Amino acid sequence: MKLILFDVDGTLMDSQHMICAAMDMAWRGLGLPSPEPAAVRAIIGLSLSNAMQQLAAGEDHPIEDLVTGYKQAFTTMRAAGTWKAPLYPGARAAIESLKQRDDCVLGVATGKSRRGVAAMVETHGLEGVFVTVQTADTSPSKPHPGMVLEAMRETGIGPENTVVIGDTVFDMAMAKNANASAIGVSWGYHPVADLHEAGARSVIDDFAALDAALAALWPRARVEAKADAGHA
Repeated sequence: MKLILFDVDGTLMDSQHMICAAMDMAWRGLGLPSPEPAAVRAIIGLSLSNAMQQLAAGEDHPIEDLVTGYKQAFTTMRAAGTWKAPLYPGARAAIESLKQRDDCVLGVATGKSRRGVAAMVETHGLEGVFVTVQTADTSPSKPHPGMVLEAMRETGIGPENTVVIGDTVFDMAMAKNANASAIGVSWGYHPVADLHEAGARSVIDDFAALDAALAALWPRARVEAKADAGHA
């Protein structure tokens, strides 16, 4: 059995505009200059406290107040019906295809809160897809391996059969720190060269390439699948 862990922001879901808007509201709400969108995209994937600290760049800003303001901004946007973060092209088809396989289980490892993941699942009709959901609510920030280790513990699947699919160096390093594998995606928020340097086994340009990347990662599973098909 294989464990496939997806990052959310920048991997499954294009949420950069919502994240940048919430950051702007949080910082301006405290009378602070908003960070540039490029700086915000660079920290997507980290837990909120770590992200705010990096954005503060050594300045003595009220980190916890910024975190609270960010959460309140998302609550406001959801209540107003302006929460719009689409799935990337091909994401739904890839998830549905993998869910039909009997040799893998799917999970999430994200810097989002559990509430944020629940909003994604409800909005995009992904109920019952992910058997393990690891978030910043209960685990240390990426690149700490805690999320991957807990997902493996919950599913009973070892690191040699676990892969993290993500768009940031934090995802790649998290997988490496857990002795798992990592596949990067090129459509997210970090440069492809950085993903390779951080430990990606491969980087795909669209979800249509995911099956081939997984087969290359686990060639024995591919050979066994062909053998089973031949005996059918």
